[in-house]
Amino acid sequence: MFLNSLSGRFLLLTVAFVMLAEVLIFVPSVARFREDFLLSRLERAQIASLAVLATDEMLDVDLEKELLENAGVLNVVLRRDEIRQLVLSSPIPAPINATYDLRDASGWELIRDAIWRLIDPESQVIRVIGEPVQQAGLLIEVTMTTDELRRAILEYGLRILLLSAVISAVTALLLFLTVRGFLVAPIRHLVDVMQSYAAAPEDARRIIAPEARVRELREAEEALQSMQTDLTGALRQKERLAQLGAAVAKISHDLRNILTTAQLFADRMEGSADPAVQRAAPKLVNSISRAVSLCESTLAFGRADEPAPRLQHIQLAPIVYDVVESERLAVETEDISYGENVPAGMFLRADPEQLYRVLSNLVRNARQAIVATGQGGEICISAEESDEGWTITIADTGPGLPPKAREYLFQPFQGGARKGGSGLGLAISADLVRGHGGRLDLIRTGPEGTTFAVFLPKAVVAAGEAAE
Repeated sequence: MFLNSLSGRFLLLTVAFVMLAEVLIFVPSVARFREDFLLSRLERAQIASLAVLATDEMLDVDLEKELLENAGVLNVVLRRDEIRQLVLSSPIPAPINATYDLRDASGWELIRDAIWRLIDPESQVIRVIGEPVQQAGLLIEVTMTTDELRRAILEYGLRILLLSAVISAVTALLLFLTVRGFLVAPIRHLVDVMQSYAAAPEDARRIIAPEARVRELREAEEALQSMQTDLTGALRQKERLAQLGAAVAKISHDLRNILTTAQLFADRMEGSADPAVQRAAPKLVNSISRAVSLCESTLAFGRADEPAPRLQHIQLAPIVYDVVESERLAVETEDISYGENVPAGMFLRADPEQLYRVLSNLVRNARQAIVATGQGGEICISAEESDEGWTITIADTGPGLPPKAREYLFQPFQGGARKGGSGLGLAISADLVRGHGGRLDLIRTGPEGTTFAVFLPKAVVAAGEAAE
């Protein structure tokens, strides 16, 4: 409906406010009109009395009646030289109901008497006292009926109301057209752009181009443009990620088959008599097994979410040892030392494979950050237990995370800490830790190094609570 629109409500408010302003003007205007009406009666009565005083002869009754009718009064009394003189008189149809002295009447009294005269339709006889013009006496007093006074006030009020209605209509129409052009039309355009963009948010051509001249509307358009630009970019990235996920799933499928074959050869290597092969074969078998498991998890991720962790009580020190040894064997020439401060008898509840992936990602990121500096460094893994859970800390002496990595921390393909990095390691680690009901936090980062902390809670969360 029109009245539910911004234009309709603005139109009604404009009419209401203009009418309110006219009412505030109308009341004192009516009071002023009544005062002028009574003063005009006093002046006309004074002129009639001067005609009587100008001659010493008795006036004819018909002439006196004519003078009183022209003046619009019943009696005229002049006070001159302290003498009160009845100059003109006629029969009074009713007792005098009220007396009004215009010489010292306040504004409130004039407004009150005018409003009362509009409300009271009864014909009454009133006495009006005022000062003669040109100081022709001390005062002049007349008696008159209220019929003509009330009729004149009503006619004046109707003219004022009609004029107010015309002014209100014209003002409201002009304001309506102005607001519709300067406010409603741009808002309507903004809504149309939003609806058009909602139909195809991937189409960059539908992003709004700010063109409003009103500052507030232009700020709204600029904010909408920024939001649409970010959303379109995010949707495109989601689409690329979906395509990348499909490609990774295909590669993981073929890679799993290749690794299965490699696993068979690695199993045969365990029977070799060469001592070096015997030392390396178990680690090679474990690495290939983890790679096969990772490929299978990747394929499962393409169909659903990351598999739920298989929680069990495990000893932490062997897992940390395997992570550190794998990184040492990866590149033996790097000048990086590893520190392990994990109590030998510490057990915690976690999925061993997923915890290995978390620690491996964090340690590998730390190693790559130190290698990028071209200098040596240190990586330290420590753990402690509290009443709430277990905290595993991975600290390095690398150069720290760049600003972009800190801004998009744990976001895939945006939070890479090194050139060419995808940021997937931190994103995967954070998801795996959340699957345990814990959290992965960045404790500090800077020129002195970076520290991450993995917290795993002891309390078991119910399935319904975890979903929340």
